[in-house]
Amino acid sequence: MRGVTAGSESVLELLPMVFADPGEARARAEHLLHTGPPPLHASVAHQVLGIWQRDFGDLRIALRHLRRARDLAARAESAEREADVLATLGVALVHAGRTRQGLASFEQGVARGSGHTRARVRYRRAYVWWVLGHHREALEDVRRALPALRQAGDGIWTARALTLRATVHLALGAVDRAVADFTAAERLWDTTGQEHDKADAVESRGLAAFRSGDIPAALRLLDEAEERYAKLGTPTFMLSVRRCEVLMAAGLAPEALAEADTAIALLDRIGGQSTRKAELLLAAAHAARSAGKPDIATDRAAHAVRLFARQRRTWWETHARLVLTEARAAAGPGSGRLVADAARVAERLASFGSPAAPEASLLAGRIALTLGRTADAERHLAAAARSRHSGPPRARVTGWVAQALRARAAGSGRGVLQACRHGLGVLDDHRMTLGASELRARATAQGAELAALAQEVSLAHGGPRRLLEWSERWRATVLAAPPARPPADPALLGGITAYREIAARAEEARMEGRPVPALEREQRRLEREIRSRTHHMRGDAPGDGDRFDAARLLARLGDARLVELAVVDGRVHILLCGQGRVRRFAGGALAEAVAEAEHVQAGLRRLAHPGGEARLPLVEAAGRRLEELLLGGAAAHLGSGPVVIVPPGALHRVPWALLPALRERVLSVSPSAGSWLRARETAPPRGGRHVLVRGPGLATGGAEVPELAGRYGAATVLEGPAAQVPRVLEHLDGAALAHLAAHGTFRADSPLFSALRMADGPLIVHDFERLARSPYRIILSSCDTARLASVGADELLGLVTALLPLGTAGVVASSAPVNDAAVVPLMLALHKGLDAGLSLAESLRDARATQPGDAVHQATGWAFAAFGAA
Repeated sequence: MRGVTAGSESVLELLPMVFADPGEARARAEHLLHTGPPPLHASVAHQVLGIWQRDFGDLRIALRHLRRARDLAARAESAEREADVLATLGVALVHAGRTRQGLASFEQGVARGSGHTRARVRYRRAYVWWVLGHHREALEDVRRALPALRQAGDGIWTARALTLRATVHLALGAVDRAVADFTAAERLWDTTGQEHDKADAVESRGLAAFRSGDIPAALRLLDEAEERYAKLGTPTFMLSVRRCEVLMAAGLAPEALAEADTAIALLDRIGGQSTRKAELLLAAAHAARSAGKPDIATDRAAHAVRLFARQRRTWWETHARLVLTEARAAAGPGSGRLVADAARVAERLASFGSPAAPEASLLAGRIALTLGRTADAERHLAAAARSRHSGPPRARVTGWVAQALRARAAGSGRGVLQACRHGLGVLDDHRMTLGASELRARATAQGAELAALAQEVSLAHGGPRRLLEWSERWRATVLAAPPARPPADPALLGGITAYREIAARAEEARMEGRPVPALEREQRRLEREIRSRTHHMRGDAPGDGDRFDAARLLARLGDARLVELAVVDGRVHILLCGQGRVRRFAGGALAEAVAEAEHVQAGLRRLAHPGGEARLPLVEAAGRRLEELLLGGAAAHLGSGPVVIVPPGALHRVPWALLPALRERVLSVSPSAGSWLRARETAPPRGGRHVLVRGPGLATGGAEVPELAGRYGAATVLEGPAAQVPRVLEHLDGAALAHLAAHGTFRADSPLFSALRMADGPLIVHDFERLARSPYRIILSSCDTARLASVGADELLGLVTALLPLGTAGVVASSAPVNDAAVVPLMLALHKGLDAGLSLAESLRDARATQPGDAVHQATGWAFAAFGAA
């Protein structure tokens, strides 16, 4: 088949061009049709336009073009041309949900073609078998196609076949085989100009990295693939499906749900592939379930089940039924029908060789346990537990959860703890492959059930010390090691600088009453880019980390008391550590304490302004109720020395100095006993440099800073134009003491973009993470600087927790809005204590005592807390 266009290029070159440069191929095909070509050439042009519309546009238009291409090939009496078009048409029909017609088209294509052409037809039928979830048939067609493709020296189609075989291997859990095929395919792609296929190869490597447990590499490769697709101007629906899977594994379920819903809306708008829509609905359902939205999960999963059934895609339909059953189980009480549904799904998934089979067995066993059907539960849990020794981290954790539930049902506390220890060990190794603190924190959610089971057993069968050890085992793990820092990543540094500039311009526009939507859109885009790049970082710390040692804690406490609040089954248990032992006291319901803390926060906000004095008795009464709920009988056994409070993430906003038993004490707060120990054992830097920073826009102008500058003499003072982020960071690095008087902004939606306002824009948490060593002591004298977001199992993200792993041993910050004028005397009194050699906690205790007795000054003192041990 030879034919030449007006540009003296073979018409057949348009077919490979549609994957190398889709836009150019489309334009040339349309131009060719305007020249009145012969049937053979017109067939090629219509096939090119059909492929473009099939993959990047409207399937209805694609089918019209491909049927026209088939008819023209028949008129040209070219059996090879007709076979090739029949294969392309078969793919389009399957993507349109017309599975039977699509497979019939392939049968005709195999019969009409021969040799090299027939091999290409078989490759495309293998692709369709993969789409339909018929993996054995897909592997058989690839096996028969590859020798003919290689013999013909067809590097492009050989690479495609290898890529497809690798993708099928991944679906079956054969990661090593997949990696070998991907590697061989990439070597071939390097010899071609097929840019779209090269992008697909990068995307496939991202999927392989994910299946191997390397989430940072997976995110990096998927982002690289997206950039390649964007340059070609092609939509990326399959990429969205894969990225959703990786985002969910990284603990970013809300982001995965947003990605899937956006892609579904775009697909509907352009009339795209029904098969892709079903896969995106499944991804959205999975994400919604992980995000704790069972109603949305049920809706999306049910829709996906209907589409997959209509498309005759049993493998996919069964996976959608798993998510649908999980969502229904999460939305209401268990039932015998749900057990049967989950068991049926598990059996079918196992027959497919799907790695998701243990999840379905675990679900069936869990529901059976709640119904008291112990024999059924044991059978299903035993099946799920077989995955605990092999496979990706998620599958192994599923197996260990099942094993722990089996042991609990059998009354073996020792067996529960052993399973929990192994399961959390798997997650430790996985978590520490992540470099970004956000991903490390969110990854802990996968271990929440194991940690809760261990605490439950420790409470029932162990002493207080064992409960303390298990409470620490999976708490504030993100603080155990510094996040990875990529100082050599110019794109990340450039993105942070651009973000700061845009944020500053947006703030200026708001103050001047000018519209800011365009600036806010650009700010959000840069936030997404920065988060994406930080997620690419790999961790380099060992998984076993610094294990908590209760004996070491008790030895280091001296005359201090540490109060760790453990939550088991919704109740607070007070673990009082000191005098060489751990004692347990009963507290109240966690939900009541959280509600009371919110009332207190509302009261403190009102007291920060003159005229709110009437709220003071209500706030003090709430403080007494919080003491009953959170200290209980332990309040009478705190001794006379310092007290360290270690609350769960849900209670991080409690103003502990408000509680009557703690008001006159040297009091500090820590996210975990382990992080307090690390702070206690952190040595101050040599040199003792002091840094004072005054940001713009404070009501008092940061009036304490000039006085402190006079007190410290040799301190570095950064204010006005000098208080720009790069210079501030330069001086903060390794300082002994830093005082930052700057407006604070807490971002609950994205806590690592919480910020302090400097002269050139926001100083964000990501900036602090670039420090080689953050200041030994740091005082943040503005509003909300101690606010944190609770994520994962029991992790906290925000300014304070960003500093603690980087060398900071003590922080003073506020968890509520404060009165700027009342802050000034409090800060001056605080520094007076530091100048006399006291710790941050001692200085803050004494500073509160020196303040006027009015409501505004009292509320300001209560809002501030000392964190750490310096």
